[in-house]
Amino acid sequence: MIKFLIEKEFKQIARHSFIPKLIFVMPLVMMLFLPWVADMEMKNINISIVDNDHSSYSERLVEKIAASTYFVLSDISADNDEAMKSIEANVADLILEIPSGFERNLIREGAVDMMISANAVNSTKGGIGSSYLSVILNDYASEIRESLMPVQGKTVVPVVGIVSQNRFNPHLDYKIFMIPALIVMLLTMIGGFLPALNIVGEKEQGTIEQMNVSPVGKFTFIIAKLIPYWVIGFVILSLCMLVAFVVYGLVPAGSIATVYFFSALYILVVSGLGLVISNYADTMQQAMFIMFFFMMILLLMSGLFTPVTSMPDWAQAITVINPLKYFIDVMRAVYLKGSNILQLHAQAMALCCFAVFFNLWAVLSYRKRG
Repeated sequence: MIKFLIEKEFKQIARHSFIPKLIFVMPLVMMLFLPWVADMEMKNINISIVDNDHSSYSERLVEKIAASTYFVLSDISADNDEAMKSIEANVADLILEIPSGFERNLIREGAVDMMISANAVNSTKGGIGSSYLSVILNDYASEIRESLMPVQGKTVVPVVGIVSQNRFNPHLDYKIFMIPALIVMLLTMIGGFLPALNIVGEKEQGTIEQMNVSPVGKFTFIIAKLIPYWVIGFVILSLCMLVAFVVYGLVPAGSIATVYFFSALYILVVSGLGLVISNYADTMQQAMFIMFFFMMILLLMSGLFTPVTSMPDWAQAITVINPLKYFIDVMRAVYLKGSNILQLHAQAMALCCFAVFFNLWAVLSYRKRG
């Protein structure tokens, strides 16, 4: 009997005017556009420079800042008051004030105090922009020190050289970090929303009453609803991985079988959650609002955009019951680090527990009348 129920579900999906388009168009659009726009790297930071020295050294510093890929020189202001007007007009994000006597003090004393003023309305942009600018200033100071030492006949002070090695993402490309998480988001939205809307749609159309008076058991009914969206989840996953390879050249550093194994568990989790919501919702509008409420919380507290370790302790405690957190950890670990199932056994156990919990809840909460 379950064979015919599954066949009915696939025919119902195929006959729908919108769902087949959603299954293919949504992953393509999100995978092609979101990795480019969902970028947490700070670039094109507008800076206003107040040059009170007008020396060759200060001009060289201005040129060095303007040549940076992180900063855009919005203007060179006559004084700090003029630069503040640029901040207030949102023309500039940072102000660097070069003091008078900059060149003289740098040569004679080897040290100069400069002031960086940041627009902290966007605290992330202000903080990171100040850090970038500090690095450029320190680098410039090192260049000046190295050029002056042979001329002044001073002994070169030993300097500890630091060589950075970026593991797993050597070029610090944020797209590589985001793409595995975007795949998770797509599986969550489609794998969760479609099952939730399916049962509620049948309630509104009245067709579910035929199932209620049939001899089909609750467990069989839920499994028949679950399997088609489980298959659709694999189609979406395959499509996303293909786009990631063709467009971005990104392939998992680990086994593809590991990706599909964890995806199989995770699709069961979100589809089970969708079925639970559909059992309690009476209308399509209710199901959409409830699902959207949970999706927003789960996505924001999953580590998709901000690290979980940056959250308050109480928020980190809540993320323990967030299945998205575990699957995002898995996808990033497999794609970037090449982790295997044994190394991700804790995430596997968590997802298994979530899958059993939500699908058992879906079976028990389904109210079959007749």
